[in-house]
Amino acid sequence: MTHLTRRDALKWTAGGLAAAGGIIAMPSILRAAAYPTRPINVIVPFATGGYNDRLSRAFAPYLDKELGQPTVIVNKPGAGTQLGNSYALNQPADGYSILCTSAAPYIPLTVLLQNAPYKFEDFAMINLPSRDYTLAATSSDSALKSYKEVVDKLKADPSSISIGVQPASADYANMVLAMQAAGIDITKLRIVTYDGGGPARNATAGAQVDVGFVGAEGFLPLKSKIRPLAMFAAEKVEWYPEAPLIAESGLKTDFVEGSQRGWAVTSKLKNEQPEIYKFLVAAIERASKNPKAIEALKMQDLATTWYGPEASDKAYRDNAAKMARYVNLLK
Repeated sequence: MTHLTRRDALKWTAGGLAAAGGIIAMPSILRAAAYPTRPINVIVPFATGGYNDRLSRAFAPYLDKELGQPTVIVNKPGAGTQLGNSYALNQPADGYSILCTSAAPYIPLTVLLQNAPYKFEDFAMINLPSRDYTLAATSSDSALKSYKEVVDKLKADPSSISIGVQPASADYANMVLAMQAAGIDITKLRIVTYDGGGPARNATAGAQVDVGFVGAEGFLPLKSKIRPLAMFAAEKVEWYPEAPLIAESGLKTDFVEGSQRGWAVTSKLKNEQPEIYKFLVAAIERASKNPKAIEALKMQDLATTWYGPEASDKAYRDNAAKMARYVNLLK
């Protein structure tokens, strides 16, 4: 019995179509038939060592197997991901460049605050397995036991509690929205700002500030040193189920999600090369559902959850729209 591989079938199909209708009439199908024939670049708009860099390298062996070609990690850090994003958009829409990135908040931030030469819609999400949320936390030996207690103290005296946060971030926007919802004058708060999430988390765990508002995933290695007070998420987060939701405090506040990390391509590729796009989606889905990949990445605190293009794109665009609504809080 003769076994036809997917590539054989595509080549056969392409050959028949070429003979019947001519190559010029079906360019995208013909390109898909020969795809991929060489290594595929994974553009990471960050320096080495960050979450997306680690995700792309840890995922590579499993993705390479599904693609039938090796992937090459291309780090393009700078300008809050704007350099890497622009680089990706300038590559040919041939499927040999994909992105592993923190789509949110960085693409919206570069559009809203840096006048980036692209739009939210120029990027199409394939899968965003890592979803981060702002976590309000205190040190594990703090006298503060709940977020409601924090609110009550700040209502009585806005300067009674020090707050650590990174400015111009989703965490800062969520902190301000929560304070406004509670009727607390933010101009009277004792806010300590940090250049990044890492220093803000260390300050929280080390009790240098009373409460920190920082992305929750980065707190995971420090779980034993903090007490989670309020997660700014609509539903319980599977990787931190013991963290109370902000709604459990009785406070009704809007919020923006934190980092949404994972796999994306340009919308140009999705629209002009639908067969290649489908091939990439299927390869990433299979790799994401590979039990060995799931186990290997879990050991490194890296996510592989498969949400798929529709859910990932909706989450990204919803978050971008909400960030646009609260852009004044991000400045």
